[in-house]
Amino acid sequence: MGFEKLGLNHNLLKSIKELGFKEPTIIQQRAIPVVLEKRDLFATALTGTGKTAAFGLPILHRLKKHQPDSHRALILAPTKELALQISDDLKLYAKYTDLKVVMVVGGKELISQKRELKRGADIIVATPSKLLEHIQNGLDLKSVEFFVLDEADRMLDMGFVKDIRKLHEYLTKKHQTLLFSATISDKIRKLSKLLLRRPVFIETAKKNTTVENVRQYAYKIDEEKKGEATAYLIGSKNYDQVLVFTRTKKSADELVKILKEYGLKSEVIHGDIQRSTRLRRIKEFKAKKFQVLVATDIASRGLDIAKLPCVINYELPAAPSDYIHRVGRTGRAGREGEAISLLDIYERYDIRQIEQIIDEKIEQDILEGFEPDPTRKREDRESIKLKSEYSNQYQKKRPKKRSTPKTKKRKTTKRDR
Repeated sequence: MGFEKLGLNHNLLKSIKELGFKEPTIIQQRAIPVVLEKRDLFATALTGTGKTAAFGLPILHRLKKHQPDSHRALILAPTKELALQISDDLKLYAKYTDLKVVMVVGGKELISQKRELKRGADIIVATPSKLLEHIQNGLDLKSVEFFVLDEADRMLDMGFVKDIRKLHEYLTKKHQTLLFSATISDKIRKLSKLLLRRPVFIETAKKNTTVENVRQYAYKIDEEKKGEATAYLIGSKNYDQVLVFTRTKKSADELVKILKEYGLKSEVIHGDIQRSTRLRRIKEFKAKKFQVLVATDIASRGLDIAKLPCVINYELPAAPSDYIHRVGRTGRAGREGEAISLLDIYERYDIRQIEQIIDEKIEQDILEGFEPDPTRKREDRESIKLKSEYSNQYQKKRPKKRSTPKTKKRKTTKRDR
């Protein structure tokens, strides 16, 4: 099935063709007709399956032309990074229309954002808290026809449920609501009952599964060789873009230094780096101004890099379920991708939890030139760790036994008998 069979207008089909989209993904095939039929939607879909186009294209189709004095579509995202991604995608889809997309997020002055909104914004892409701030300063949402919640499960995890309820009160009853979530929980069900009216339910994939067209494999490598091995893999496989995930900020900073020493143009994003700098580096990475982006899990959801060929797990994530979101950065929109994990002596055991979650065996191999030390045993480091924990924690807290004076045993005499 091609996009033309979904009933989208010529201007959208033209932009889709330029972006290289050939056939709609499953979520797009099923969601676009529902949105065009003006029905509420509750959809679950994995990261990387084309959710933005699934709601963005039919909304653009129905909005048709720019109306300067009204805001007709409101899209909520949990983070500034995801809001930026959605905004950029919508602008690409709307290239041959006069529809205006404005992003309302933290990090920009309220006054400058108000000016942008006054110039005309058919579609507002926002984070909940910042949007509420604009409403308190006079933003009117009475003309909103479409209300979209992307990654609703994550918004609830981040504590935005009260903000979402408040925002919903400012909308008129005559609007269409589209709710997208990676998972289904009791909280999500409760929210859907509040927001949706007789919705169509679409489930495109089971919970905790990875994208089928991503080849996943791992190399057994000692911890101190991981940096050099990462540089070797990127260079030998000649990837034009690679996203590398670390478990900690320290590891990310150290790895970037190593990669630069090997002549690889690399940048890093994590929580200690200013948001404006992170966003600038993401934009530059998407524009292929450098080859390698090293990130902590702050970028594992919402980051969409077209045609990203490879993701490297320099370290496995702290939460096994985050592996799915990391791997979802490649193999997007039906394209093929690779996910490589580097496993030290501990992670060779940790990966079993991931395999249980995704219900799939991840192939483990040896990378030539980076063979792990066969004499190294997991028990050695484990015993040291246990001894350290015992000496530093348990022994300090353990109450000392009170010494009782020893009493000499009295010898028995004839009188005692």
